[in-house]
Amino acid sequence: MTPTHTSPRADIEQLFAVHGALIYGESVNQIEHALQCAKLAESAGARDALIVAALLHDVGHMMHRDAAGALQAGRDDGHEALGAKYLARWFGPAVTQPVALHVQAKRYLCAVEPGYRASLSSISQRTLEIQGGPMSPADIEAFEAQDYADDAVAVRRWDDLGKQAEMQTLPLAHFMAVLERCAAAQSSSAI
Repeated sequence: MTPTHTSPRADIEQLFAVHGALIYGESVNQIEHALQCAKLAESAGARDALIVAALLHDVGHMMHRDAAGALQAGRDDGHEALGAKYLARWFGPAVTQPVALHVQAKRYLCAVEPGYRASLSSISQRTLEIQGGPMSPADIEAFEAQDYADDAVAVRRWDDLGKQAEMQTLPLAHFMAVLERCAAAQSSSAI
């Protein structure tokens, strides 16, 4: 989907309106997953940029021409890179880097945390293999050295928890207000 608005709110609301009902093998659709992850981030006391990253970490799935087809064919859709690139037009690295790194964070946690891999949903276990499997010791060291690695791990943990069919969340409009504050802060810091 090509953005048609200059406002992040308008673009992202349109993206969710068009593609938010997509289900990719979990018990929730894209918008439910996004809202659950944002709620978990907000409940944890995360700063605005990290709440926005949690909300939008999977935006690349909705932008991909055929994310479901890629998964069925055993190909990585690269949604983290696609999403981070899209979001970079409005947000700095405090939003884009956790989005870009959340797949690496899954690979990292599988390598360093006993039992983490077994806790993943079946679809996340399948995509783990497509995405390269658990990290090697060299990859672990490189990941830990990156700025925003800890934020990416936090987003990944919310990602894992934000797949509950009955979780109550706040409406998208609530998080759009957080998004607008974050975009305005980014815009004013760029001046």
